[in-house]
Amino acid sequence: MIVDCYTHTWDSPDQLGRCLPASRPGQSTGNHPPAPHSADQKHHLAAAEPVDITFVLGFDSRYLDARIDNDCVAEYVRCHPDRLIGFAGVDPSEPKEAVAELVRARKELGLRGVAVSPAAQDVHPTNSQAMMVYAEAASLSMPVVFHTGVFLAPATKLEYARPHLLDEVARELPDLKIVIGHLGHPWTQETILLLAKHKNVFAETSGILDQPWQAYQTLLSAHQCGVMDKLLLGSGFPHASASECIETLYSINHLVHGTNLPVIPRDALRGIVERDTLDVLGINASVPQATLEPATSLVDDETG
Repeated sequence: MIVDCYTHTWDSPDQLGRCLPASRPGQSTGNHPPAPHSADQKHHLAAAEPVDITFVLGFDSRYLDARIDNDCVAEYVRCHPDRLIGFAGVDPSEPKEAVAELVRARKELGLRGVAVSPAAQDVHPTNSQAMMVYAEAASLSMPVVFHTGVFLAPATKLEYARPHLLDEVARELPDLKIVIGHLGHPWTQETILLLAKHKNVFAETSGILDQPWQAYQTLLSAHQCGVMDKLLLGSGFPHASASECIETLYSINHLVHGTNLPVIPRDALRGIVERDTLDVLGINASVPQATLEPATSLVDDETG
């Protein structure tokens, strides 16, 4: 089974708020990040064609006025339950609301994981508010995807984006499944160290495969450190498609053809593409969403 574990879809760039990078002289794309594909659901579903299951991530940032609504994600996923799995976007800066939304997303909406972005949410990854949210995710068996890589929007806080900050999260919540987005680019060595250190820390490949030389170096390092089995396929749609990423992975050794530089075994590259990500992350894709029970009143009492 091939699983794309990192995609977004939205109807309008306005939903991204201040996540968009500032325009620069000579930049023809204005305030929009480079994206070769339209981000609407029609194009998203078409781009997902080569894979069996695609994760669709919600997003919520009060700090940057951005929101990809969880109800919209859930509705889209319900239309294609055999192909899509939804992840709730929550903002840990409001922990009581985030915890209540996690429970609602899991038990009412049928979403299977969580997406957070500390750098875009003005939240240190290990402050007490954020840890409360991660603990709830762990109790609900919802893996957490961390977007830790570089943001070009001026207001984002790169000091909250470093992968090594997640070491404390993994130590304090050893049962929580953690996925580091974009292999933590540009701090990929920090990510590789975390993959080697913690059994429930994984990383996905989107965001680096459009930079083949950096991707080669990162994947070679992962192979040499023995953590290729911790890497998951991610396209980062709408900024790339799954088919483009798979093609790049399988052709990565072409960069060093005819040189004395080491190659990455093809079986290791195939492992990324064909990893049983649902099993790795503890997601049972066969659970019918209609059987999920509504959120309990306990959460209402706690979040009051």
